[in-house]
Amino acid sequence: MLAVIESNPFLLKFVAIALAVVIVGILLRMLKQTHVIVYIITGAVVGPHMLAVVDDPDLIGSLGSLGLVLLLFFIGMEISLKNLVANWKISVLGTVLQVIISILAVWLIGQYYDWSLARILTLGFVVSLSSTAVIVKLLQDSGEMDHVVGQNVLGILLVQDVLIVPMLITLNYLSGQETSMTEIWMQIIGGILLIGFVVFLFFRGELKLPFHKALKNDHEIQVFFAFGVCFGFSMITGFFGLSTALGAFVAGIFVATSKSTEWFHKSLYSFKVIFVALFFISIGMLINIRFLWEHIIIILALVGVVLLTNLFINALIMRGFKMSWKDSLYAGALLSQIGEFSFVLGQLAYFNEIITDFAYQMIVAVISLTLLLSPIWIGLTRRLTNPVS
Repeated sequence: MLAVIESNPFLLKFVAIALAVVIVGILLRMLKQTHVIVYIITGAVVGPHMLAVVDDPDLIGSLGSLGLVLLLFFIGMEISLKNLVANWKISVLGTVLQVIISILAVWLIGQYYDWSLARILTLGFVVSLSSTAVIVKLLQDSGEMDHVVGQNVLGILLVQDVLIVPMLITLNYLSGQETSMTEIWMQIIGGILLIGFVVFLFFRGELKLPFHKALKNDHEIQVFFAFGVCFGFSMITGFFGLSTALGAFVAGIFVATSKSTEWFHKSLYSFKVIFVALFFISIGMLINIRFLWEHIIIILALVGVVLLTNLFINALIMRGFKMSWKDSLYAGALLSQIGEFSFVLGQLAYFNEIITDFAYQMIVAVISLTLLLSPIWIGLTRRLTNPVS
């Protein structure tokens, strides 16, 4: 047994993570908390800043990124493409307005502290992005994916994922590391091809998957075929410099048009549970408990400001598109936390010396806590607003 553990150093760590999830999960489920909170707290407990059971969060983060891809794949299988296209104004215009207003809000604060343009844009980009993983999990658990709020919020999340690319290019440019024209053209071509494929699926209607007859009754081959479709599309969008999760989403839409979602769901569901859990655990591992404790007052204040500001910005935008006040406030709460892709923006700004180490640690702490508190915040808002279901 000892020889097995020594030859497989990650075996004990994964066992420890699994046991921690079970123990924390049982305790928090007694308090009626969601699995998202369970995973994040587990990550903080076993991570390098607390018990240090796992001292290589990059490994867990890499595995967790697969969870985000699988999550978007499942979303693509479940949404209505017609409803998504019909609500494009809310998705596109709403997201653009949200980003602009967020940047303006940070700019007003930056004028007082004399922040550079690069720092203002960094923080504006960071707070404007919401968490696809958290929101979709909550919508799925509450059965609200097909509700008007769920569809509109999902559309905004997808546009945010697309905007990650120009945000990264902008920060690289401001730091003096310009993106090559080849990369820009690759992203433009990839975007055009992606949109063209979605338009084709929209007008084509039902499609038949290749080898559908051979796959029908062979569960083991179904698993590998499902993996190939999901990560194959992700690889293609990644090749063009676009979000791999966006590619998985389009793959899900492709599967949905073939009416084969049931066996795809059965084939990959267990993998999705594991990798999505690892994704949130990796977020928990980023939380520096000592830094959090030393600056708890300012961090909690920033978390409160972020949640309230994002709630009202998004609620006003939704209300502007003729949604009811109850649904608008609920949608604002859903979009109020800071998303997982903001870690990428913050890390890029830190490595390019746009922000200091203190600012980066503050960003990580605030993002992590908004993700951790988001299910409670959303649940509270839902009870207060009682949106139409």
